[in-house]
Amino acid sequence: MERTVVRCAEGHVFSTASFPMQQAERLGPGRLVRCPKCARLRSVVPVALEKQQ
Repeated sequence: MERTVVRCAEGHVFSTASFPMQQAERLGPGRLVRCPKCARLRSVVPVALEKQQ
């Protein structure tokens, strides 16, 4: 199962197995997902991962 690293509106970074409608470009990148840090539904966006050298 692929996981997606996301950042919530409060700035918490976490990974989620479910990132609904990830391919729907017309809706934009944000989705509502329950943040494990603040325990609320928050708008989240995917985090661009940088490769370590």
